[in-house]
Amino acid sequence: MMRLLLLFALATAGSLAGALPAAAKVVELGASATPPVPSCPAKPCFAASRTTGYQAKAGDQRGIYAVPEDGRIVAWSISLADPGERQTSFFERQFGGAASAQITILRPGRKLYARTLASSPRQRLEPYFGQTVQFPLARSIAVRKGWVVALTVPTWAPALAVGLGNDHSWRAASRRGGACAELETQSPQTTDGTIARYRCLFRTARLTYTATLVTDPVSGAAGPD
Repeated sequence: MMRLLLLFALATAGSLAGALPAAAKVVELGASATPPVPSCPAKPCFAASRTTGYQAKAGDQRGIYAVPEDGRIVAWSISLADPGERQTSFFERQFGGAASAQITILRPGRKLYARTLASSPRQRLEPYFGQTVQFPLARSIAVRKGWVVALTVPTWAPALAVGLGNDHSWRAASRRGGACAELETQSPQTTDGTIARYRCLFRTARLTYTATLVTDPVSGAAGPD
């Protein structure tokens, strides 16, 4: 009897040792080995304003904000320039108040259309000028493979690196009448379920934000018998 119990215990231990635990991965969407440096206080000082956008290309990389696996967005980060007092006052007058931003989850469709699915809370940015700040989400956002994490700027945000090569470009929600250069026109996507076309393409520039994805756990394969 004792011998049978011992054999059973050894067999059970071997089975447990051969099974791998379910594992999740942490992926920083939009991260790069050399983080881009946002404009300002250099002159001219550039900022993203009144829109929702995402990076279409960064060097030889495409789709850097596309979700690679199902999971949850648990935080997002933004690298901010440090505009001077006069620059800050100009942007506040021009674009409706204090600098602010949030992330928005998009489900891409055909011909550059995308549906807004969810957004994080809006964050005021001025206390963090000149820094990279991370905003953890009190409620994580479920995402599916192929969805896109975009940056929404209801007012303005000094989170734009400029003067890059022509192999850098970002897309923004089309403004009314297709006038992409009319920065005073509103195009931020803040309402779930709305559909916008991301036809506006801005070259030689990059948005300076990232999003933290925790993928759904995937069960490990069993070891050999």
